[in-house]
Formats: sequence, structure tokens, C-alpha cells
Amino acid sequence: MTSSQTHRTIDAIWRIESPKLIAGLTRMVRDVGLAEDLAQDALVIALQRWPESGIPDNPGAWLMTAAKRKAIDLLRRNKLRDEKYAEMAQITELYTEDDLERNMDGEIGDDLLRLIFMTCHPVLSRDARVALTLRLLCGLTTDEIARSFLTAESTIAQRIVRAKRTLSSRKVPFEVPAGEELQERLSAVLEVIYLMFNEGYSATTGDHWLRPLLCQEALRLGRVLAEIAPEEPEVHGLVALMEIQSSRFKTRVSASGEPVLLMDQNRAQWDRLLIRRGLAALERCRKLGRPLGPYALQAAISACHAQAPAAADTDWARIAALYEALSRVAPSPIVELNRAVAISMAFGPAFGLQLVDELMHEPALKEYHLLPSVRGDLLVKLGRMDEARSEFERAAAMTRNSREQQLLLKRAAECGGSPN
Repeated sequence: MTSSQTHRTIDAIWRIESPKLIAGLTRMVRDVGLAEDLAQDALVIALQRWPESGIPDNPGAWLMTAAKRKAIDLLRRNKLRDEKYAEMAQITELYTEDDLERNMDGEIGDDLLRLIFMTCHPVLSRDARVALTLRLLCGLTTDEIARSFLTAESTIAQRIVRAKRTLSSRKVPFEVPAGEELQERLSAVLEVIYLMFNEGYSATTGDHWLRPLLCQEALRLGRVLAEIAPEEPEVHGLVALMEIQSSRFKTRVSASGEPVLLMDQNRAQWDRLLIRRGLAALERCRKLGRPLGPYALQAAISACHAQAPAAADTDWARIAALYEALSRVAPSPIVELNRAVAISMAFGPAFGLQLVDELMHEPALKEYHLLPSVRGDLLVKLGRMDEARSEFERAAAMTRNSREQQLLLKRAAECGGSPN
């Protein structure tokens, strides 16, 4: 393996392991900022050693061990009180490779949920919670987060630093709260898990369209949360959404790693067990007798696709109606764009294009690559190939995911003519 290949592999490992690493370290030091610093120290050591020694069989355990040693060294250097040092020493036993599987499924997995509740504390603003989540739990860089927020990288960096400082200064506990405090933070926690899942389902950047391990972790956390808060319909709604969306993983990319669009997927290969689990979670949500919230409505939309044996059998009129309901409870330009797609499928591309054109000057969608992509698709159906090619090229220039960019350029080429 070449040095560049090793570094790419280490980067991939870091994206997978860093959330669990930071969560476990936060449990130790009770300071999320310090935990991230310690995790970064472990990464630096790995970058120095692994190109020569090779990547260990269990890189997660190796990183955790290195980070915990750094934590112990820090405690010694800072000359903390003897009792504090003794307390920390009792909970900082080093991880061995034999312990890895047990720890990934047990203690560290629980720490991730505690970390989410910690970063969703009301002392932080919504923007701070989202930025911190994308940084700590999804492994995005400040530059990638800045692009998502459509703001300066320095602004995001300051926001994240202030958020970590606030959590430390306010001594926000590292725990899953109970009672009213849990209820107060629940919507923020659901949003964070939803963000995690979406980043895994359609990666913002990089060479892969999917990050399935991130989706799996989000789904696992959602299932745990459903046990903690069984009377909350939106918890079941989010779990239903993630279960059904996860059922498509095997068909969302080709053997060569290229994205496969929903209408082109082989539905016979969708995971029927996950679909049944998703439909059951959606039914639990409905049985609680309250109006469907944003996650439950999205799950109902996904259920329409899951229950259609073939793409041609999809009940697009119902999907359009569900998007209309979603636009009332959670209005956003992206919901309107999805509603336009559903209307185009139910009533024809000309109707959809009219709605999409109304969104062309929406500030929030100015850098959103799916807007020109959707418009290009509608123009193809209307036979306006030159315009469609321009839209696909514009979308390709806007996306930061290389696989998606390749797909959009391929669609542009299929429209014929000369590239712009």
C-alpha cells in the first residue's frame, strides 16, 4: 500500500471511529472540547506510525488506547488532585483488541447517545448544535460544514469553539436525562440523529455516495431512543423513516459504486425485513393518536415507495398530498422542491416545472445542486434537451460529492450537443 493510499485509508477509518472515540473520551474527561483534542492527538500518532508499521487489525481499539494514554499523561502534567486522578484512573483501563467488539456494541455505543443529549442541551443555539453534531458525530470538516451552512469557514469554526466552551463552562452533564428534561431536548436529539442518517444516506462530500455505517449508527440510536421514549410519536416516525430508507442500501449504488436513482432501483432487492420494521414503527406512531409530525410524514412517503411493487405502481398523488401536509407542519423550500417532483410524476412534467421555476430565485436554494438537477430531469421529459444539459452541468458544478458529479455529467452528456 502506498503512502497516499494509507493516508486515504486512515481518513476513512477516522470518519468511522471518531464519533465513538470522542464519546468515550467525553465520558472520561467530561469535556467535549478536550475529548476532541485528545482524539485528534491519537489521529496524529496514527498518521505518524501507521504508514510504517501498517494499519492494525482493530484500528478503533488502537486509537482509543492511544487517546486514553494521552488523557492520563494530561492528568499527570496538570497535577490534578490525587483523588481526582485516582477516580479517573479507575475508569481509564486501556482497550485491548479482544475488548473491541464488546465495547463498540456496549459502553461506547451508549456514550454516543449521551454525547448527543449533551450537545443538544438548550444552552446552545440550534445552529451551534447542528454545527457541533456535523463536526463530532458525522466527522465533517469545518470547511464542509461551512459549505452546508453557506457561510464562512471562520464563522463555523468560531461557532464550534464557542459551543464546546459553553458546554464546559456550564458543566453540562454527560448523560441521558429523564422526565421533563428529556422531553425538552427530544426534538433537538431527533434532529441530530436525522442529520447523522442523512449524511450517511447521501454523503455531502467525498468519493462515496453512501456512508452506511453512519446510517446504521443513527438507526441504532433511534431504536434505543424509541425504548426510552415509547409514547413519543415522532421518535417512532423517525425510526420508521430510517428503517425504510435503509432497506434500499443494496440498490442505491451499482457494482462500480455509481449512484442508482430511485426509479431505476431493483425493488426485488430491497430489504423486506427493514421495510416491515419500518411499517410497524409507523403504525406504532399512528396508534398514539396524534397528528403526524415531520418525521412520520416523511416515513409515510417512504412507505408509499416501499409498498409499490414497481416504480410504475407508485401512488404519486398520495405522495404529493403527503408533501402538501409536510409543507404545513415543516415548511421549507426543499419540501416544496420534493412536492414539485411528486406533482410532476402524478400530473405531468409541465406542472412540476412550473413549480420548480417558482423556486429558482429562492435564496436558500441558490447553492442547492438538486434544484437544477430536478429542473434538468423535467426538461428532459419535455424534450428540451439543450436546456436540460445546461441544468445538469450546473448541478454537477455545485455538488461536492464526486460520485454524484459523475452521474450528473453523464446525464448531461446523454442530452446530446456540445458541453457548455
